[in-house]
Amino acid sequence: EWEEEDFFWHTKILPILQELEKREDNIEYLCLACTKLYQALDEGNMLGKRFKRRNVLLKTLYKLVDIDSDPLSLKLAKIILAMKVDGKNLLSVCKLAFKICRNKKNDFIVQNDTLLDHLLQVLWNEDLQTNNEALVYCMAAIKFMSEKDRLLYKMVSKGAVETFLELMKQINNIKEHDTYFYKLGHLLVQLAATLRILADCAPARRRLSDSGAIPELCVALEQRSSDKDVCICIVSVLSKLSTYNDFCSALADCSRCYILFLALLNKYQKQQDLVVRIIFILGNLTAKNDQSREQFFQEKESVNTLISLFQTYYELGLNALTWHHDRKEKKPLKYPSEAEDVLIKLIRVLANLSIHPRVGTALAAAHPVVGLLVTVLEYKPVDACEELVINAATTINNLSYYQVKNSAVQDKKLHIAELLLKLLMSDSMDAVVEAVRVFGNLSQHHEIRDFIMQKKMYKFMIALLDSKNREVCFPACGVLLNLTVDENKRAFLMEEGGIGKLVDCLQDFGPADWQLSCLICKTLWNYSESMMSAASCFGGDTSTLLVLLTALLDEEVDLECSLDRDIKDCQRVYWEREFKPVAEKLLDRIQSHH
Repeated sequence: EWEEEDFFWHTKILPILQELEKREDNIEYLCLACTKLYQALDEGNMLGKRFKRRNVLLKTLYKLVDIDSDPLSLKLAKIILAMKVDGKNLLSVCKLAFKICRNKKNDFIVQNDTLLDHLLQVLWNEDLQTNNEALVYCMAAIKFMSEKDRLLYKMVSKGAVETFLELMKQINNIKEHDTYFYKLGHLLVQLAATLRILADCAPARRRLSDSGAIPELCVALEQRSSDKDVCICIVSVLSKLSTYNDFCSALADCSRCYILFLALLNKYQKQQDLVVRIIFILGNLTAKNDQSREQFFQEKESVNTLISLFQTYYELGLNALTWHHDRKEKKPLKYPSEAEDVLIKLIRVLANLSIHPRVGTALAAAHPVVGLLVTVLEYKPVDACEELVINAATTINNLSYYQVKNSAVQDKKLHIAELLLKLLMSDSMDAVVEAVRVFGNLSQHHEIRDFIMQKKMYKFMIALLDSKNREVCFPACGVLLNLTVDENKRAFLMEEGGIGKLVDCLQDFGPADWQLSCLICKTLWNYSESMMSAASCFGGDTSTLLVLLTALLDEEVDLECSLDRDIKDCQRVYWEREFKPVAEKLLDRIQSHH
């Protein structure tokens, strides 16, 4: 074997090395020679540590490293890594790979070479503690590579995701008292930054899910909670992954995640980039899961932490505004500002929490929470801060649903009603709809019904019925239904053409929306309670209403609107239990007075 190797060295390898030493001035030639050298070493099975003349080979290659040429450095780095160097030599070559990969001008040559394979081998084979610094540069080079789609998919196919998570497990196994613990923070930053890029790639996400990425990320986050940079990078990964249901469920299953997030929010309260991501994660966790809402709410000081953050970032926003005015800056402020971005996401968490009956009941009675939401409506203009104001109105709407003792919403209901007038008059249809929804709940109270009549807002509600949009018509009809509870307020429906518009709505939506149809019938039922004759009550719309109700009460009508079996069954139940009883009573009343 030695004789064969010796022969191969003298006939194939040595001539190329001699050429490399002679032609140092010709970069193109050197690159070509390096390609031939790699192929020859591979052919002679001389890659790795067992090759006898390895030191001679490496000495020749190291002489060329100082030549200022990235294409040549790439070829050299690949050969040196393939020779399985260690110690300072490994650190040097990993630094070289990092230097090449971070330069965007090298994207083409990096994508068309196999340097990635050798860097992944380094991660897989090298000892974490012995070669910690080399692994940092190696991981940083891979991070830059992962920014190129072609290399990203190649990475995933080569099992890089599993390699990264295995590396994270090894780091997580090193405890705080260990000498290497703090040194490994830099490696974890590069590792997490790479995982954040991979989180955008569907095949990579599948592997992250299969490999149990979420528990490992949570362990790393808890162990490194004192390292702000590590926390920001890991939270960025979790923030992205939490937008997907399976990862959100996995995160909710980590029993300590809420304690951990609250601890970080309290520790880094003014670190906006960290806070905004954690709040975003909490918003995703509480968006669809009732258990998550309750779990978070039950954690000690959870609501107080949110209130404290709210106050902090509201004040930061005001300070930024004052500074901007004092400096007489001509450039308009960016919206949302960093402080407002936190508030938008924080209010979303409160809105989600308030969906849970027990949590919502408690929050409705929490005067500091409602006070802060009202402050947003008081001082933030809807045209400049649309999303923030709408989120505040949504949360107030959710809380106004709960008719509880000591309700802060009920205490402030008239003040809230005054503030909602701004939203009704805005150019934003989303803001208008949200304001109408709040009035839908608040108008169950006679003071608010009197307020609506006094401000002639009922005209606006009737006008909204022309929108032909279910999301607009439904809450507007809810307000009209509540107004017809008071006998002395019912006449406005006929005066403002409301009857005709309600009948039009019934005709437009009919079987497509039994909830809205039921609401319309209830409104007309209340309105007609004291009627003497159908003609005096419903005017020219009487005949249309009779025909329409007869058609909608037909046993087969609800089967025409959807092909989906489950939806059909659900609609059939709603039609029978909710719509049919009130529609039949209304039809009987009209026919008996016709």
